[in-house]
Amino acid sequence: MDSSESLWQFMQQQSGKLLQQTVQHIGLTFISLLITVLIGLPLGIYITRHKAAARLVLGIAGVLQTIPSIALLGFMIPLLGIGPLPAITALFLYSLLPVIRNTFAGINGVDPGVKEAAVAMGMTPAQRLFRVDLVLAFPVIMAGIRTATVINVGVGTLAAYIAAGGLGEFIFGGIALNNTNMILAGAIPAALLAIVLDFLLSLLQHTGAARRRVVLTLLPLIIVGLSSFYVLPMRFGSRLLAGFTPEFMGRRDGDIGLQSVYGLHIRTVVISDAVMYKAIYKGKLDVISGYSTDGRLKAYDLVVLDDDKKIFPPYYAAPVIRRDVMQRYPELAPVLNKLAGQINDSVMTALNYRVEYLNQSPEQCAREFLVSRGLYQPARNGSKGIIRLGSKIFPEQYILTDIYASLIRGYTDLQVESKTGLGGTKICFEALVNHQIDCYPEYTGTALLAILHPPALESQQLAGNRDSVYNYVRRHFETIYDLEWLRPIGFNNAYALMMRRAEAQQLGIHTISDLAGYLKTDKR
Repeated sequence: MDSSESLWQFMQQQSGKLLQQTVQHIGLTFISLLITVLIGLPLGIYITRHKAAARLVLGIAGVLQTIPSIALLGFMIPLLGIGPLPAITALFLYSLLPVIRNTFAGINGVDPGVKEAAVAMGMTPAQRLFRVDLVLAFPVIMAGIRTATVINVGVGTLAAYIAAGGLGEFIFGGIALNNTNMILAGAIPAALLAIVLDFLLSLLQHTGAARRRVVLTLLPLIIVGLSSFYVLPMRFGSRLLAGFTPEFMGRRDGDIGLQSVYGLHIRTVVISDAVMYKAIYKGKLDVISGYSTDGRLKAYDLVVLDDDKKIFPPYYAAPVIRRDVMQRYPELAPVLNKLAGQINDSVMTALNYRVEYLNQSPEQCAREFLVSRGLYQPARNGSKGIIRLGSKIFPEQYILTDIYASLIRGYTDLQVESKTGLGGTKICFEALVNHQIDCYPEYTGTALLAILHPPALESQQLAGNRDSVYNYVRRHFETIYDLEWLRPIGFNNAYALMMRRAEAQQLGIHTISDLAGYLKTDKR
């Protein structure tokens, strides 16, 4: 995305997806709220009748709320997988305390004299509950529901990380790309949604006593109705579902390019690299944004759709290093360049396959590769200085970082400190320019479109030529950032759209244009 693009322009460009995610977020909020009310309200009533259980129930609910929300979501993944179920479960657990506590406090706060009068009138326990206790405790109970709703709206943004949808998709994409417009496009609607829902529920909370029975009757129906919003995007969209990484969502050579160049409008969820391949393999996703050298292509029998309109530029990998580090340690560049031209696409795919599917360690793969090429040298254990290597958060980067670390230790008197798993492109890049790391492997296409942001026409002219893209990013990195691109490693890890081979063959989809055409037909 052009860095000069305003927030309003970005939101207009992404209006369809923004509306879809807002509707999803409302549904996600109220599905979990419905479960919370259905379970929390009876529990609150129960502990007013059984005071001995109150401390235990409130204690457990309190402990659940103290667990960091992202940790609670992460804990759900091994148990329930990805998607709506773990997200809804986590949101339900996280919002349970205010409903139980306020129901307990509200009913206990009813005037004992009123309760005695109800008994004297001959009301049964059920009649006293629905005609007296709940009606009089209604404002306090509604305060708890309001709190639970706001909690669900806020924590619900994190659910996007595990492919549950919602406004967090823009927020995670913006964080990955350091794109303020993307972050605000998700954060502003989420904040407004919390404010509006809190205001509307406050109106219900302060309903007069005469109308409370009507509100108590209608409120469950309202919550059920809003819960159905979560399935609306599925009902009216294509039956195919795509899983895109946060970074892919906001890139010109990602989801934005797919929409503008191919007219590809597919239901999408944000999902991390770590789980998206298993998700498509198990049929929970139909299309993913992957990488052309990923080892899991073979493992999960996936097929790469041909980029027939060429929106993905060359992604040749090379180490990027600060020039002041090169000047301080002139022996470093020749050592790092020993890897230049040594790894082609098939070799990198094989290395990725060993790490991603055979569960071999990146360090083991790096060492065996260097031995096979006659490049391995035992570590000198020198003390001349420390080189801090960084990497993004996927296996290929770990492998490359371990290869470079071994080369530095074996051919120089420098020590290496590896800082792997730094996240997306912008995090690694900012760490480099801010002197927090000294070097990391980057890709020419990523540097072109995610960091330099050249005008669209200029990037289109460069996109098809490997050497042109490399020379362009090398020149601009040196001029603007005082960073040096060393010689390319040899492989091209381009972005790609992937499908299960059997499904792609069944639907006759071989190119991205085929997929866009199928989606248009499928929506009619």
